[in-house]
Amino acid sequence: MSTDSGHGGQVIEYIQDRLYLASYDSPPNSRTPFPYQADQPKSASKRSVRPQPTTPSSKRRAPVYFTVDDTLLYNAFHADFGPLHIGHLYRFAVLFHEILGDPANSDRPVVFYSKTDARSRSNAACLVACYMVLIQSWPPHLALAPIAQADPPYMPFRDAGYSQADFILNIQDVVYGVWRAKEQSLCGLRDFNLEEYEKFERVDMGDFNWVSPQFLAFASPQHQPVAPVPMNTPEYDALPSTVSEVASSKLPLPFKNVLAHFSQRNVGLVVRLNSELYSPSYFTAMGITHIDMIFEDGTCPPLTLVRRFIKMAHEMITIKNKGIAVHCKAGLGRTGCLIGAYLIYRHGFTANEVIAFMRFMRPGMVVGPQQHWLHLNQGAFREWWFEDTMREKLALSTPVTPARLSPKKRPSNGPVSTPPNNSHAKRAALGEIDHNEGAATHSEDNLPAPTPGQPRKAHRKDSRHHPYSRTASGSLAVESETSKSGEPRSHRSQRTSNESSESEEEAQLRMLAKRSSRSPVASSTSRSISYSATVTASYTLTDGIHEDRENWVDNASPKTPASRKSAGGPISVSKVRSSPRRATDSKSESRGVRKASGRIGSTSSPARPVRPVQ
Repeated sequence: MSTDSGHGGQVIEYIQDRLYLASYDSPPNSRTPFPYQADQPKSASKRSVRPQPTTPSSKRRAPVYFTVDDTLLYNAFHADFGPLHIGHLYRFAVLFHEILGDPANSDRPVVFYSKTDARSRSNAACLVACYMVLIQSWPPHLALAPIAQADPPYMPFRDAGYSQADFILNIQDVVYGVWRAKEQSLCGLRDFNLEEYEKFERVDMGDFNWVSPQFLAFASPQHQPVAPVPMNTPEYDALPSTVSEVASSKLPLPFKNVLAHFSQRNVGLVVRLNSELYSPSYFTAMGITHIDMIFEDGTCPPLTLVRRFIKMAHEMITIKNKGIAVHCKAGLGRTGCLIGAYLIYRHGFTANEVIAFMRFMRPGMVVGPQQHWLHLNQGAFREWWFEDTMREKLALSTPVTPARLSPKKRPSNGPVSTPPNNSHAKRAALGEIDHNEGAATHSEDNLPAPTPGQPRKAHRKDSRHHPYSRTASGSLAVESETSKSGEPRSHRSQRTSNESSESEEEAQLRMLAKRSSRSPVASSTSRSISYSATVTASYTLTDGIHEDRENWVDNASPKTPASRKSAGGPISVSKVRSSPRRATDSKSESRGVRKASGRIGSTSSPARPVRPVQ
């Protein structure tokens, strides 16, 4: 809810009857009109199911107003004005919680207000939204919803460079950047040290900030001479190597704070991006590795340099469990390029999110065209992470080389068919293709969305009538082997499917016909069966249990008289051309009567007329 007040400002509701965001031309007082929420909201569906506390209008007390416009100031470099950093948020949260905890304000709404100029409104709105995400654990879309329709819209933030601002960074980028950092355990206020943050961000105290638990950004120390001191020399041995020696040295105070803090916070690597302004031997004497990756001020680094930096930083973080300190002359532009590239590479930030988050931790980072450089290369940084993780997985997995069969053990030439693709190691995430029931949850998560005009085939429980079903081995499902009871598989599957739909009288007729067709000379252990079948190419998805019984014509019961004489003879299977009229469903097949073909049967004696068995 947002309405205009009598002072020309705007009041936005964040928490009903508790927290409001407002802007006023002049400081509000007890006579400033406040738009209380109605006792009953007009649309109940837009409110929570739980009842909201409401107070009669006559008993409502005046709200509490507070602002930070004159206390939490943004230290601009040039024409930049925000966002306010994490130290500002911490102080805002302390003040806000003191107001909420005061017993005198238990039933009074709290109004956080700012001036009506564009910069003050943007900083105040961004501060409240970040508070909701970082401290109250609101999702970013809910933290942004109250200010989404603000009128006039909030002004975007701009970089600290001297060139024309041509890259848009708004409140949404800051909120999502802070939220992603919180989700990745890169940012939080539980272990935040406000005194340390405000001390070391000053130029005269070191000018450095921790951007994440692994990365520290700082301005270049300055001290003469700048040449490296050769090792194993008296001059090198005289360099300070402990925190106490650093404190008693004659180094400038900013340089002392840098060396002491790095040693205490387990920094293992210092990367210098600007020209030499100090001797790197002061870091190496403290046991800290020092690397030069110098490129021109105000420019963007080549991708080969970024790739080398990411590799070194990732090894330092994951293997040596140490931090990395990066600096250029001011610790803003070039430093933000490399740290931002790694955060995109490792944690999946977008370019806007990582720029906003780094400025939230250290104001002014990433300047001018470097913003566009991060935006253009963010996809490449994510691809590097994917390639590196896949390379690690392949290195950990032991490749299995199939043993070469000897000429004596090689299988004989069988029926020609397309061999199945058994390279399961390359598609383990998609599950087994042959037996996909157990991996249904994994396969559905990894399959892409169906493209228009190309529907994806889904698994069917009853695939007997599926015209494109394929066996597990990829071969045609043409079987004529008999079961242990001497009955062909096709007969058994067809009989089983028909028994459920035939009546009791028809079952008796079928049993009588079966008894009359037995050979009198057949023994109890083995008997000859002569039958004819129509064979067509049929596929199935399972292990050959379900077959395409639509294309099988069973004429084994009753047997022809010639079958009694041909005991022990071969099984005759004749192949006929399938007719489109036979492609009916299971219901029409159970009701219809098939016409016996003269081509099916034994040639030794004429076939007697037989009543069709359904």
